[in-house]
Parts: sequence; structure tokens; C-alpha cells
Amino acid sequence: MRHRLRDPVTGLLFVLPMLVLFLIFRIFPTLGAAGMSLTNWNIGGEWSFIGADNYTRLVNDPNFWSSLRATMVYTVIYVPLVMAVSLGTALLLNSIVFLRGLFRGMLFLPYVTSFVFAGIIWRWIYEFDGLINGVLAKLDLGPVAFMERAELVLPALALVSCWKGFGYSMLILLAGLKAIPGSYLEAAKVDGAGPWQRFRGITLPLLKPALFFVLVIETIASFQVFDTIYVMTGGGPAKASYTLIYGIFERGFRFWEFGYAATWGMVLFAVVLVVSLIQRRFVGKENT
Repeated sequence: MRHRLRDPVTGLLFVLPMLVLFLIFRIFPTLGAAGMSLTNWNIGGEWSFIGADNYTRLVNDPNFWSSLRATMVYTVIYVPLVMAVSLGTALLLNSIVFLRGLFRGMLFLPYVTSFVFAGIIWRWIYEFDGLINGVLAKLDLGPVAFMERAELVLPALALVSCWKGFGYSMLILLAGLKAIPGSYLEAAKVDGAGPWQRFRGITLPLLKPALFFVLVIETIASFQVFDTIYVMTGGGPAKASYTLIYGIFERGFRFWEFGYAATWGMVLFAVVLVVSLIQRRFVGKENT
């Protein structure tokens, strides 16, 4: 009996520090935000219980619905883009033999770059006298106001976030590619399968668990986008890039309505949870 109890207790002791940190920095703040959303907490620390009044206000708040729409549009643009770039670069690195470590480090470099620095650089690239418009001028296509046109600002921001964040997903997918036995690909090649047939019939099915993981984390990241928007657009133009996280920031740290900001946060938590469950149901059920 003592021997059978020893292994679970030892395992629990190993995970206990991480479990404590998870409770302190994840579970307790979430519960605290849920409670705060039921109050009118302000910067003075004064509060009173108001029940569901904040949620009623949120339902009737046009800023919330416009921010939800902007967040959804951004997610629809960003997630496929970053997954395609991550998968493409992972496949490219997996096929490189010479100086693979150097190329891997170069491609991962944007991920460790400061969001503020990246935002400033890309802001210049998108300017009228910036790099992109300079190339367009050479082609007689005229300057394009990427940051001033509502229909272009979200795709432009998604491109910046993709450049900044694809490196992490690339490494995850590269690790998944390395886990695929080379004998499978060699056997398919001997049988006459071409590159596309090998990718579709062997690589892609065996890479599905890693792809599902990347899909989930990049979807969550798209709902949490803030730094790029704060540095490059400030939610504009005409609130075209006013996302949920930016709305939470504005409610909490410009208007000092912490209770109402917590309400936005709880709705964002619910939206991300629902989207993740849908992905689990229709995409990742066989891969987890």
C-alpha cells in the first residue's frame, strides 16, 4: 500500500509549485474578475454590488459590438495567415540541410523582438513615404493609406502580427515534422508518390495534433491582440481596429471603470472558451 501511494504523492509534489502558480496567477484572478464584474468598482477603491447591471449595459453598448466585430474580422484574417506562414517555413526548414540552425534563428528573431519596436518599424513601412508605398510608386500604383483606411487597417495589422508571431508556431510544427518517421516518406517515394502526394497522404495527417495545437494558441492570441494596435493605430481609424482587449484597456485605464472593464473581460473569456470548444469539437477531436 505504501509503495502504491508513493508514486502519486511524488508526482503531486513535482507539479505542486506549478499548480500553486497557476492558482495564484490564473484561477484566482479569473474568479476575482468575475466578482468585480458584478460591482461598480472605480479607481478610488469604492464599490457596491450592482448585480447584472454591467452586463445589461454591455449588451446595449455599441462600442462592445463594434469591438467584437473587429476582433472577429481580425481573427479570420490572422489565424489562416499565420498558420500558412508557419507551416510553409517549417516545411522549408525541414528540407534544408546546410545552415539549418542559422536560418531557424533568423526566422525566429521577429518573435523575440519588442512589439513596440516592431510596431514603430511597420508604422513607417506603411506610411505614404514608407517602403511599401515606395515600391508601389515605382509601379505607378500610387500611395495607399494602409493605416487610414478602415477596410485595410485590420489586414495590415494582421500582417504585422503574423510577421512578429509566426516563429513560435513554426518551431512547434517543425518539431512535429521531425517526429514523422522518415521511413514512411521514403516508402511512399519508392512507391512513386510525388511531393504533394507525400504531403497530403503522410505529412499532413501525422502533423494534425501539432496543427490543432497551433490553431488553438493562435486563435487565442488573435483575441488578445493589443500591443500592435496600441502602438500603430490606437483603435482607429474610426474605431476600425477597436478590438475587445483595447476596449478593456480603455474602460479600465482611461475611464477607470474597473467593474465594467471586468465585464468585458469575462465576455471575452466566454467567447474564447466557446471558440476553443468549437475547434475541439470539429477539428481536434481525433487529435487530442
